[in-house]
Amino acid sequence: MGRYGRLRRIQQMDPLRDHERIFRWITQYEFPRDYLQGTSVAFLRDYGVPRVSRLLDRTQEFERAGQKRYDDTVLIAYEMVREGLDSEHGRATARHLNRIHGRYRIPNEDFLYVLATTVVGPKRWIDRYGWRPLSPQETESLALVGRRMGELMGITGLPADYAEFERLHDAYEREMFAYDPANRRVAAATLRVVTEWYPAPLRQLAARVTLALLDEPLLEALGLPPQPRWLRFAADRALRARAAVIRRLPPRPERFPRRPKPRSYPFGWTLDDLGPHWAHSRPVVPLTDEDPPPGPAVPDHHTPPPAREATGAPPLSPGGRSPAPASAPDRSHRTHLDQEPR
Repeated sequence: MGRYGRLRRIQQMDPLRDHERIFRWITQYEFPRDYLQGTSVAFLRDYGVPRVSRLLDRTQEFERAGQKRYDDTVLIAYEMVREGLDSEHGRATARHLNRIHGRYRIPNEDFLYVLATTVVGPKRWIDRYGWRPLSPQETESLALVGRRMGELMGITGLPADYAEFERLHDAYEREMFAYDPANRRVAAATLRVVTEWYPAPLRQLAARVTLALLDEPLLEALGLPPQPRWLRFAADRALRARAAVIRRLPPRPERFPRRPKPRSYPFGWTLDDLGPHWAHSRPVVPLTDEDPPPGPAVPDHHTPPPAREATGAPPLSPGGRSPAPASAPDRSHRTHLDQEPR
């Protein structure tokens, strides 16, 4: 299979039927690092909204366990789609995600925006810095996977396609981006997690390069300084040069999908390992298309209240995501970190 062989196969597929398979190819074969980077930058956008970052700031989770929070964020999407969004494993992960969100009163519009960042952010990053832009089939597959995730989370008013996700994303930011000290504190804590991946002498440079890749409205909302033009240009050129190199490499073999390699779980993880310590003590609420269990009704605080009634937390952000089993702990599966070919 040549470098564009997988793309030619995707172009013959129907996103309505094959969106989960196309999504796996995007995230595990065609653009694994770019998808992760685009999602990571998208999470920073959540912190430009004060009512999102204030709650995250109050929990102090980034200060106490920032790397674990980051890792759990990456792992939830992987666990939800690993066997299919509507598999028992995928639905169990969704039920536990809803259980965590049920601790907070989050306006539906905040759920919609954070979900939109996970669709629009990777698309824009890949189009700019990936070895090729996404095809229409890949773009719509991102949107359809995002929409199905939203349905499992009980979010209402979900966009039907990528264009609607993008309009919602941009309109929300125009209205809601504003500086707050909590924005800066949460963003700084997240940046510390990222920069600690590098040797100590390179950490300051890594932080500055990250900021050089962010747009001015986001930097203003986060209260972070814009970087000089030469650094922005250099960072942009370096990423485009990387894309040119990857374009000339052979495709990733089918037998070597890219899987998460979280620093918090060097020996693998189970669903029980992921998420806040209090997660398993909360009651499980059935998904919207499931019958409620017999017995007294369980209050469902996950159902979004009318917009602006209370502060929100990002439903798909590093401070709020924690995949785990739905009822009894799932001890039947442990994910081990596969070694990649060098």
